[in-house]
Amino acid sequence: MLSVTFGLLAATFWGAADFLGGMATRRANVYAVVLISEFSGLAMLLPFPFLYRESLPSVNTLLLCGLAGLLGTLGILALYYSMSIRKMSVAGPVSALLAAVIPVLVSSFTEGFPGALKFAGFGMALLAIWLISAGEGEDGSRRFRLGEIGLPLLAGIGFGFYLVIIHAASQEDTFWPLVASRTFSSLLLAAYILLFNRQSLHKLPQVRWQAALTGFVDIGANLFYVLGGQLGRLDVIAVLGSLYPGPTVLLAWFLLKERISRPQALGILLALTAIVLITL
Repeated sequence: MLSVTFGLLAATFWGAADFLGGMATRRANVYAVVLISEFSGLAMLLPFPFLYRESLPSVNTLLLCGLAGLLGTLGILALYYSMSIRKMSVAGPVSALLAAVIPVLVSSFTEGFPGALKFAGFGMALLAIWLISAGEGEDGSRRFRLGEIGLPLLAGIGFGFYLVIIHAASQEDTFWPLVASRTFSSLLLAAYILLFNRQSLHKLPQVRWQAALTGFVDIGANLFYVLGGQLGRLDVIAVLGSLYPGPTVLLAWFLLKERISRPQALGILLALTAIVLITL
């Protein structure tokens, strides 16, 4: 039950971070927002390995964490950019579905067959993706627009493999894997912005506190995920963490009054139900 609790806490914190990050990217460049959130999360996390006197992991583990950080950052960029130009209540569930499926598939090979209910959840997830992407056109008709879910799908791939890799790298240590992952992704993103995209920093002062808060909340979610993964199966903790669209949708509906079409509402409901089925 403690593992399940950590998974639900991770979902809650990730959902809030996605909402804050999506709002910030509507006022400033996505690269600038993610850069601030990455470094703010790293600054908050950095003292903990020393406070808890964790031993520095091996070079191979650090490299593995670096790869996880790269994939996670690519996923965040794809998701936040998608949320800045489309409804955040749609982008979140689509990316969450794929982020949940990838760890379940990996876990089926490393930890045993997941069960028939999980595969039933996969079928429901595919239907949910179709419904969410089939938004209403200007004439009120429903049209399938694959291009609208391209970035959320890319985000889901990044998130899914991040969850798999960071789970494998954090079985012995809690804080160093997160520090290594966040350090690599922060430095890589900073180098890219300084070399190729400096104009993205122009509106940075307008969202610096909102972006920093996003980083604090996001690193809290990552910590809960690692703690839950040390106590339970990869597929269970990953799929529970993938429930994060729930808080995002609730915040978007309550604070932004976002309208959700009936097919999209049904798709979101099916997506959340599919994620629950995959945990059974």
